[in-house]
Amino acid sequence: MSDVDTRPETDQPSRRRRILKRIAVGVAVLVVVIATGLVVTYQKLEGNITAIDPPLGDDRPPEIEETGPTESLTVLVMGSDSREGTNIGGDTPGVSDTTMLLHISADRERAFGVSIPRDLMVERPECEKDGETVPGGLTQFNAAYAVGGPACTVRTVEAMSDVRVDHFVVIDFAGFKDMVDAVDGVTVCVPNEVNDDIGKIYLPEGTYTVTGNQALDYVRVRHGLGVENGDIGRMKRQQAFIASMVQKVMSAGTLTNPVRLFNFLDAATKSLTTDREFANLKQLASLGASLQGIGLDNVNFLTVPNEAYAPDPNRLQLTADADRLWKVIRNDKPLGAFAAEALSPGEDSSGTPSASPSPPESPSPSESPSGPSESASPSESASPGATEAAAAEKRRKAAEEAGLCV
Repeated sequence: MSDVDTRPETDQPSRRRRILKRIAVGVAVLVVVIATGLVVTYQKLEGNITAIDPPLGDDRPPEIEETGPTESLTVLVMGSDSREGTNIGGDTPGVSDTTMLLHISADRERAFGVSIPRDLMVERPECEKDGETVPGGLTQFNAAYAVGGPACTVRTVEAMSDVRVDHFVVIDFAGFKDMVDAVDGVTVCVPNEVNDDIGKIYLPEGTYTVTGNQALDYVRVRHGLGVENGDIGRMKRQQAFIASMVQKVMSAGTLTNPVRLFNFLDAATKSLTTDREFANLKQLASLGASLQGIGLDNVNFLTVPNEAYAPDPNRLQLTADADRLWKVIRNDKPLGAFAAEALSPGEDSSGTPSASPSPPESPSPSESPSGPSESASPSESASPGATEAAAAEKRRKAAEEAGLCV
């Protein structure tokens, strides 16, 4: 039998039209299914976030005067061991021993996080708790969260820095480990075996990947590293860990893996409590896109300059350099010499986040007649080579004291 189509030629276009119509219908159905899935995913992720409207008061610092097409963004990030009470009512909100002020420049060319020690002595402003006003006064920094949750912490940071906080984020530590698990762990480097009988934390020596409770142990440990560390050392290890996790999240292995990326976003959003304006995926996606556009080499983590508190050496107080760092943020300037001691999500051969290689800019030990240097720390004038070598030695010593690999 012949395979030649004997139907009239007039039937051929009609048949082609039917086939094209079926294909078009199939594509339309597929688009609807994908779009529905994206909408459901979007709603689920956004629904995970806990949004609150805390009382921040009217006596706040002014917003940064922006001149470009985009605005700078300053976000206060707090770690909490409990989500109970985040509505600023009923019981105290729990404990927050981890606080970082994250600043993203208006030109989206740099970002840096400034850790604030829990043992820092500060003048806490009055805060609201259960609808009543709690008088302020000289106290340890982390007491602000215990008194009035994120709102009181925001007010305390703004009072001591005169920096306007645009948004805040509280990350639940219990959900934090799920974020680490979602990206199949984060690489850390432990220089010495950890036997912390106080915190019941035990970690082997070496460079390896941590997940779940082991990741929480690493960011919580304060004792048993064989070095003088305490809270400052813990903050630096947390900075190193966050830098390593940022590197993992922004890697192709996560961004191009839809299942891994969704699991991370699902865990992250379940762990977040934010101000209501910030509690939407568009805002958070914009923040993530900003960091991706900046590039990991221009993301830095550092600790606000501090020293021992004279009346009690177990407590800390800010130094004059802290005022210069706050001014850098208020004026949306580069870190300059402060970057010499910062950590960035760059990765060295041991898998440990390395210190920023940026050399100091315009090091100045004091204020000039024209005003303080916006991007300088109190380094003495020296040749570029000597200054860079001194900064490298300072980073090495700080890493050792913090229980980090050198």
